[in-house]
Amino acid sequence: MTEIVKRPAAMTPRFKHCGETAVSVELGDTIDLETNRRVRQLFHKLQENPLHGILSMNPTYRSLFIQYDPWECSFEKLIQHLENMFRQGSGEPVEGRTLEIPVCYGGEFGPDLAFVASHNGLSVKEVIRIHSASLYPVFMIGFTPGFPYLGGLDSRLFTPRRDTPRIRVPAGSVGIADQQTGIYSLESPGGWQIIGRSPLKFFDPQEDPPALLRAGMNIRFRPINKDEYSLT
Repeated sequence: MTEIVKRPAAMTPRFKHCGETAVSVELGDTIDLETNRRVRQLFHKLQENPLHGILSMNPTYRSLFIQYDPWECSFEKLIQHLENMFRQGSGEPVEGRTLEIPVCYGGEFGPDLAFVASHNGLSVKEVIRIHSASLYPVFMIGFTPGFPYLGGLDSRLFTPRRDTPRIRVPAGSVGIADQQTGIYSLESPGGWQIIGRSPLKFFDPQEDPPALLRAGMNIRFRPINKDEYSLT
């Protein structure tokens, strides 16, 4: 399992074949803010200096997945382009905007809140206070369309996944799994500890872009009550 740490040592980029039409550019071996920042810097530099033949890019925790058309751009040409970019430097830091996410904690919206509290020797109010106090960078989008994997979870809230995953987790549910927190963008099965739910819509195929959040943004949770939830 990839280790989550706060201060990584920068590593030399590694290029890995992913079939005949894609490459993964690995920039670290840990889940942390600095490695993820390097991934986003490369992603934005490629957007600003596109190479003909690149079809799509997907930034992850510690790597950038690049799909390309081998008839338009060879693997060797792509790697040469990437190496030239690394020689030019990382560029300016890429900082995304911060969004406030309303969350109704506990009760029917957060059935695992009490467990997270007891597991960590905290009160329910302390869990809510700690969880809503941090600024969370969106490291990547995955699992389902629009699902944000967030960094910055306070170590006092680290809680293992559920022994038995739920068949249905409502869209907007905010959960904790080990050292991470995230938001279910769609109703789906899931094994995260659900501590609350947001009334916001995190994925809508009719919108452009369809996902509310994207890698590089920052979010902060704001506790709300049931009445506010219904009005949002």
